Amino acid sequence: MDISLARQVASFVGALLILIAYVGHQMGWMDSRKAGYNLLNAAGSAILAYIAFHPFQVGFVMLEVAWVMISLYALARPRGNA
Repeated sequence: MDISLARQVASFVGALLILIAYVGHQMGWMDSRKAGYNLLNAAGSAILAYIAFHPFQVGFVMLEVAWVMISLYALARPRGNA
């Protein structure tokens, strides 16, 4: 498999995971406080962050790394009784 094709497929999958979470939330199919939503965001943004490092793209890296960190925080934070 051509490395550039592999990167294109990986970036497509990363974007698709984020978009699935976004559409699911907007349509009321997913709760943004639930693990599934945050797992999709964390996985998708981690893939895109990796892609953004080679070649280094500062804006893209900043966005995706922040997205991963926020999603992981949301997964790890204590849940209330609500």
